[in-house]
Amino acid sequence: MFWTFVATVFAGLGAAGIALGIRAITAKKAPKGIIPAFAGAGMLAFLIYGDYTWYDLKRSQLPPEAVIVDTESEGQMLRPWTYIAPYVTAFSIVDSESLARDTDNPDIVRFTLYRFHQGYTDSVAHRVHLLNCKSGELVPLASDGRPSVDNMRRLDQEDRLFNTVCN
Repeated sequence: MFWTFVATVFAGLGAAGIALGIRAITAKKAPKGIIPAFAGAGMLAFLIYGDYTWYDLKRSQLPPEAVIVDTESEGQMLRPWTYIAPYVTAFSIVDSESLARDTDNPDIVRFTLYRFHQGYTDSVAHRVHLLNCKSGELVPLASDGRPSVDNMRRLDQEDRLFNTVCN
């Protein structure tokens, strides 16, 4: 977050420098107000660019065995342009090499689901899950290793998470 702030300030300074250049070229006939207007527009443009390129940057940093199974896009009130062109604010991945089938019941697969979220600071959360490939029941495991049956949900056969884990 600190480096984003620094980069935003420098983007504003650079855009203000362009406005100063415009004033110099026009022999100061351009209004003085274009300097803060350019600075603000430069900072806003940098932040919007960062929002829309975050997903591609994070995706390029993933190892080859990471399979993206879900993406989330939502409009945000303080970013009204997201209602017109939403961008990916979170995504979930499965490490395809960490899939472990139960020896007693091969239809049960244990895996770790990672969720990346873009906010004021980027965050990564992970949780171990069990998936029954026969019934499509997905159950997260609590920190002590016991299934959290209260949080169970069913996945469709067409779900990307189901296809990644069970196939």
